[in-house]
Amino acid sequence: MSSRRASRRAPSRPQTVVRADSPCPCGLPAAYGACCGRLHDGRVAAANPEALMRSRYAAFAVRDSAYLLRTWHPATRPQRLGLEDGTRWLGLEILDSTEGSAFHSAGTVTFRARYTDGGRPGVLHERSRFERFDGAWVYVDGDMLG
Repeated sequence: MSSRRASRRAPSRPQTVVRADSPCPCGLPAAYGACCGRLHDGRVAAANPEALMRSRYAAFAVRDSAYLLRTWHPATRPQRLGLEDGTRWLGLEILDSTEGSAFHSAGTVTFRARYTDGGRPGVLHERSRFERFDGAWVYVDGDMLG
């Protein structure tokens, strides 16, 4: 998932709006600490592009710009990431996932993410591209869809 806006501000620190025992923002039926929290704190790496997509969505929800930058391909990664205070992420729907198995070096994930920005509702619909880089899955870029 790409950032809707890049900023010159320093990367924000994770905002603890979600505790380890809270439901994970990615939508899977697990607590944050046992789900995306493990990826955010570096205990495990994403096993496939869909897992990385979910963890990146959760990172947007908890405003963990360090994780987002760390999991972004260096060829397309911005220097800084500004996460807006007024944006609230409300839900993720995975629509499609291609390739991305242990035998692949690339994959895609198509998703819809619902949010409010300053109280106004919105939907981000994107087909994201992922590649393996130094053995780990990373976000490359994405195409905005209807």
